Amino acid sequence: MRSDASDPTGRALARALGLAVLLAVVFSGGGADAKVFYSRSEAVDLAFPQADRVEGHTYALDDDQVARVETLARCPMDTKLVKMYTGWKSGEVIGYAFIDLHTVRTLPEAFLVVLDPEGAVRTLRVLAFHEPLDYLPKERWYTQFDRKSLAEPLRVGGDVHGIVGATLSARATTRGVRRALALYEVLVQNGP
Repeated sequence: MRSDASDPTGRALARALGLAVLLAVVFSGGGADAKVFYSRSEAVDLAFPQADRVEGHTYALDDDQVARVETLARCPMDTKLVKMYTGWKSGEVIGYAFIDLHTVRTLPEAFLVVLDPEGAVRTLRVLAFHEPLDYLPKERWYTQFDRKSLAEPLRVGGDVHGIVGATLSARATTRGVRRALALYEVLVQNGP
């Protein structure tokens, strides 16, 4: 199928195919320094260990939703396809989770952002990191995002501590957290 500027469906298909290939690379563990910590299913199980059920729903964002997410997150969306997981216990929502996949320097990283029902970060878990592991922040660094919401600036060097020698990793993670919080706002608070 041909994809050019006059064919928005072709561009969307090309982006979706590119995302699928990137996901395959991230979760395959290829590369000398590549490290896959958790599979997608393991990550979702870890996100909601007390859940009766977890539902995954894929959203195809329209242009207005993408623009709203990018405005709230203050960073670009790489795809219009978003998978959101919702954890349930005894008929009540206990949280939401998003997998953020992005490029740090030249190689991908994937992490899971788990939000509480009110949309604040409950936890962040690195799933795969393909840059040299020297650029991977320590686990303790990620805990500074706990309880964060879009009400905070979420800016490296501001309310998010930077990391000497891993500035790009810190920035990529911060952008990914802001994207997850913005997706919650657009998909949960305002409805799809």
